[in-house]
Amino acid sequence: MSDNAVESDEVGHIADLARIDLDDSEVERFTEQFGEILAAFEALDEVPDTDRETDLTNVMRPDEVRECLSQEEALRNAPDSEAGQFKGPKVS
Repeated sequence: MSDNAVESDEVGHIADLARIDLDDSEVERFTEQFGEILAAFEALDEVPDTDRETDLTNVMRPDEVRECLSQEEALRNAPDSEAGQFKGPKVS
């Protein structure tokens, strides 16, 4: 990676687009940090490719219809209910 991966004027331009006021020391710091981030992504390019194993298969159980709770059973432990439905706090 070259040392000039990110220029300070590019960081300033992005800051302007984001409507962020950066002083010169912050621009320099972000310029260095962005360069380090790009270097980390370039390091990922060096990871060797591997042969992919066979396609993934669904190992989940099939859906089965089972008996469910009655409305009364479902509401039994609810802190508050009204007209057969769960009642929650008001959201304003």
